Amino acid sequence: MATMHAHPGHPGGSRMQGPPPLTPWSPDKKHSDRERWVCIYPAYINRKKSRQEGRRIPKQYCVDDPSPQEIRDVLQALNMNVLVELKQYPRERSRELQCRGRIRVQLRNDDGAPLNSEYTTRDSVLLHLGKTIPLLKSRQAKPQEQSQAAASSSAGQKKGKGKRR
Repeated sequence: MATMHAHPGHPGGSRMQGPPPLTPWSPDKKHSDRERWVCIYPAYINRKKSRQEGRRIPKQYCVDDPSPQEIRDVLQALNMNVLVELKQYPRERSRELQCRGRIRVQLRNDDGAPLNSEYTTRDSVLLHLGKTIPLLKSRQAKPQEQSQAAASSSAGQKKGKGKRR
């Protein structure tokens, strides 16, 4: 006789539970409520996007294809309260999973004072992200690997070429 084992704390199987769902926004919510946190989409700092496609800051401060994980890592290094949500930017045309991700950041205390005096607005956070993401170790390793791959592939192409007689 086969028995079913129920796992308390895991409704619906082995799926992990995330934070509770957000409630509708209202002006009487505190700044510590997640609904009042600022939303940041990777498209806001993506150099490959136009202003019409959702870029929010000048291209000179932007990054090529930032990921939600990179944004999260940079903001957590500043000891900011961060929440990553699997949401898609409405102006994003691609429906692929790697294009999804929204980051919520708490900028203010309940009394309205900024948590970090250096980053009081969304734009100041976006500019910091644009400066810091290219300095991440994951970004530093990629250009070296690409240049090595390009060198080996170009060497392979030259090897086989020659005049035919």
